Amino acid sequence: MAPGVRKAPGDAPPGPQDRRTARRGPGPGRGGWTPWMYLAPALVVLGGLLVYPIYQLGLISFLEYTQAQVSGGEPTSFQGFGNYTALFGDSQFWQVLLATVVFAAACVVATLAVGCALAVLLTRIRAVPRLALMLAALGAWATPAVTGSTVWVFLFDPDFGPVDKVLGLGDFSWTYGRYSAFALVLFEVVWCSFPFVMVTVYAGIKAIPGEVLEAAALDGASQWRIWRSVMAPMLRPILVVVTIQSIIWDFKVFTQIYVMTNGGGIAGQNLVLNVYAYQKAFASSQYSLGSAIGVVMLLILLAVTLVHLRLLRRRGEEL
Repeated sequence: MAPGVRKAPGDAPPGPQDRRTARRGPGPGRGGWTPWMYLAPALVVLGGLLVYPIYQLGLISFLEYTQAQVSGGEPTSFQGFGNYTALFGDSQFWQVLLATVVFAAACVVATLAVGCALAVLLTRIRAVPRLALMLAALGAWATPAVTGSTVWVFLFDPDFGPVDKVLGLGDFSWTYGRYSAFALVLFEVVWCSFPFVMVTVYAGIKAIPGEVLEAAALDGASQWRIWRSVMAPMLRPILVVVTIQSIIWDFKVFTQIYVMTNGGGIAGQNLVLNVYAYQKAFASSQYSLGSAIGVVMLLILLAVTLVHLRLLRRRGEEL
């Protein structure tokens, strides 16, 4: 009984059946299944577009599936974990995995830093510059990856690109060296990814009560201290979402690496897992090995996401 509500003389105490009903909550006939009915069409579509391809990917990774099996020249045979054993025994796989992790981490950190900084800047400038910055950012976000990569390759071209001329680098080739090529791709990835972080964080900042920020400023806190001690804790759920999204996007980068380094760089020095899987599956016709790489990538991303969410739940964060 709610506090402050008097019990009528004729009211009987709740019986065991009433208490069991209260613990169970609303049944299917009282709206318990209604949300699932609304979600059912989306779940069916996701099942067809997501679950079945993942099932096929996992199935092929356990088979011997090359061009000979695709053309029907040889029968398909079950290999068990043979493809994974061959993959984990390949030293190039571990080199590519390490390069992918380091490159993705650098892209995530740079994207979050640029996006959050510009989101704070949007709250400090007037309406016209804010609109111009938003339109420029959304234009970068809407640019297809192939188009953006081609433009960046032209800008940094050693013969015709304006960047080398402005910086006085002569005919320096950004795509020749391993680290300079990775840096060039990182610039393009950040350029096309930061608008998502900027817009999302900016919306979160606008939802923070202005009195809180004014009180921090009156207490003498610097802009960096306001961000670190006031904004960031209040924006943590939003930052979690954009961080996980950035990890997923940057870990499986393909187009930028493939276009800007011409398929993975000189002697494969700029390979990442997605391009490595493409080369194994389509260039070498080893579809089973390519599928095994795809399964490994899926498990790594699931593990990173689940560990990140688990750590946040231990801290008492609500997502």
